[in-house]
Amino acid sequence: MKLSLVALVAGALVAGGAAAATPQEMLTKSGCMACHQVDKKIVGPSYKEVAKKYKGDAGAAAKLAAKVKKGGSGVWGQVPMPPNAAVKDEDVKAMVQYVLTL
Repeated sequence: MKLSLVALVAGALVAGGAAAATPQEMLTKSGCMACHQVDKKIVGPSYKEVAKKYKGDAGAAAKLAAKVKKGGSGVWGQVPMPPNAAVKDEDVKAMVQYVLTL
């Protein structure tokens, strides 16, 4: 019975595809790392700067998710952040939660 359960789980994993990507992998795949890095400013602020700015803000996750999806400018300077409407909402949420933990 144990062997059958192991085979069933293994088969489900293979059929279901690869494991979910980590938020860090999502940031790279979606192109965010071209303008942002964890600990240094590139075009946009570092993720640590973002986390520091929004620390203690209960609405930060929702604000940042909207900013990622719609784009924006003016908070960190005049260089606009382009919209990322093609990134899945659940991926945006995971990436924003990760950034806010830094």
